[in-house]
Amino acid sequence: MTIGICNDHAGVDYKNRLVAMLEKAGFKVVNFGTDSTVSVDYPVFAHALAEAVEKGEVDRGIALCGTGNGMAITLNKHQGVRAGLAWSSEVGRLVKAHNNANVLVLPARFISFRMAASIVRVWLSTPFEGGRHKRRIDMIPCK
Repeated sequence: MTIGICNDHAGVDYKNRLVAMLEKAGFKVVNFGTDSTVSVDYPVFAHALAEAVEKGEVDRGIALCGTGNGMAITLNKHQGVRAGLAWSSEVGRLVKAHNNANVLVLPARFISFRMAASIVRVWLSTPFEGGRHKRRIDMIPCK
């Protein structure tokens, strides 16, 4: 599985540590984020990841910024992207099981790295439940 990852200046450290964790677990990781802690505009990186998801260049994505909200808002403007913001392992499980999120968004300034790593592991190992959840996802309009 190929995972795209993007971040702004607030997510550089967590991004680097998650990339190492994911590669050690056997995932191919494509970096769409900044490697600098100098302030940047998060939409640039969110759009790059979303376009890779839309084109099928990556199977799933992970995005990090300070609160996660800017990334989530930007990512969800793209057709075929379902970005879910998670701040606990249980929310990470639910954004996959119930919302079939193909991009996980993490609030780097509000969770520990240990929590971020746990959320990623849970999200990657959780199957989509389908059923009533698929029906609800089908009700979300696309452009």
